[in-house]
Amino acid sequence: MSEPIKISALFSDIEPATAAIEKLHESGIDDDKIEVISGIPFSEQVLGRPKVTSFVPKLALGGAIAGMVIAILMVFGTPALFPLITGGQPLFPYPALIIVGFEMTMLGLMGIAFLGVFLASRFPAYEAVDYIQEVSDGKIAVLFQCPDDQQAPLENAMKELKAESVKPVEAINL
Repeated sequence: MSEPIKISALFSDIEPATAAIEKLHESGIDDDKIEVISGIPFSEQVLGRPKVTSFVPKLALGGAIAGMVIAILMVFGTPALFPLITGGQPLFPYPALIIVGFEMTMLGLMGIAFLGVFLASRFPAYEAVDYIQEVSDGKIAVLFQCPDDQQAPLENAMKELKAESVKPVEAINL
């Protein structure tokens, strides 16, 4: 069996790109072999793609919980370790927990969420990536891997669906 070839089909509108993805599914190309590159973020429902799950919300929730735990330790742990009795004041400052708790919870949530998005976007990329210059001009690129024997029929099918260009993809190092 021959090695799969990666091909890009460039479209100027979303409807032909969606039809191209459906045609690729009909031809037996799996979802993990199809990639859509666009300058405009389209939801997976618009493109007929499977739902993308992310670990970032769970990571952010963990950061918020960690921030709240640290705030509780700061507000109640410090007076427990170093008790300083001041006339008429309680040993544990409950009102301070509101402010410090909120700030540390948000700091943990935002800091860990930032790191999660940074990691989820696979940045920095040390390997070669697929890049189509025309995507920066508002075009939509549908990249797909297909076996050598399916290349010509799929290229013709993409051209019938009004693809502006259909050509093999070359990976570049950024």
